Amino acid sequence: MRAIQVREFGGPEVLVDTGLPDPAAGPGEAVVAVSVIDTIYVETQIRGGWGPQFGIEPPYVPGGAAAGIVTAVGEGVDPAWTGRRVVAGPGTAGTYAEQVAAPVDRLVPVPDGLGLPEAAALAHDGVTGTGIVEAVGIRPGERVLILGASGGMGTLLVQMAHAAGAHVVGAARGGRKLDLVRELGADAVVDYAEAGWTERAREALGGAGADVLLDGVGGELGLAAFALTVDGGRVSAHGASSGGFAPIDAEVAKRRGITLRGISEVQYGAQDIARLLSSALAEAEAGRLRPVIARTFPLARAAEAHTAIEARAVAGKALLTVRGRG
Repeated sequence: MRAIQVREFGGPEVLVDTGLPDPAAGPGEAVVAVSVIDTIYVETQIRGGWGPQFGIEPPYVPGGAAAGIVTAVGEGVDPAWTGRRVVAGPGTAGTYAEQVAAPVDRLVPVPDGLGLPEAAALAHDGVTGTGIVEAVGIRPGERVLILGASGGMGTLLVQMAHAAGAHVVGAARGGRKLDLVRELGADAVVDYAEAGWTERAREALGGAGADVLLDGVGGELGLAAFALTVDGGRVSAHGASSGGFAPIDAEVAKRRGITLRGISEVQYGAQDIARLLSSALAEAEAGRLRPVIARTFPLARAAEAHTAIEARAVAGKALLTVRGRG
């Protein structure tokens, strides 16, 4: 089979198209013929040198989720999985490939009314976004500030917060991305690349600040947004696309009565992944949630996809496709 392999950490050029043996299904596993592969920003960071923090060393095949069709099952797996359209959800290693052996507890059936590209686009962000919104408990009329609102998960969070009846302020970079955020249901948008963005965000939030902050960016932008959160508010500081998580002082949050959730709170086990992903897929099939697929790249051009992601040139999701299947 064809696969993308990283043989040393570095820039997008280290993503090499190569041939590897076809996988076999071990006990508790199924082989999935991959059609569409999800990509997320952290994969570019792992490739760039963050790998040891995640227990990853070269050579490795990137990726953690994909959609496709089950072609074989291993010992202890119900044969009825064979032929089913599925998402091999988060925790499935090495999905930048034409085939992948996935633990069966990571497989989630794709509803008949949903395409595999849409299913793949929800594989990571649908799980995390649904889990975040479920945990923070957005209520009608609350003021919600979303950083990174034009990204794969940000676009979902905007829709979910809007559906919950919140007053949504989306923060992103550039007019094209802000237009998308507004189209998805944000009541106001703010460009955090511009000076004075926090003052404009506070005004858009009604002057008092945000009841809920959903931070998908981190760094100094996330810290500045934290200052906009009202006492007694709720914060999910789950993003690090700026290069690091927001350096929020937990004691300050505690003193202000702010419930603070970080990246550790969105690390789900197999049972929760299946539940959250099934919910996101069902919402998408019903037309209540739209994953924004900005660009698709053939698997062999994974380096181009990573380049676009790192350049912030993608509003929504970038996906990889396998020839003849995607």
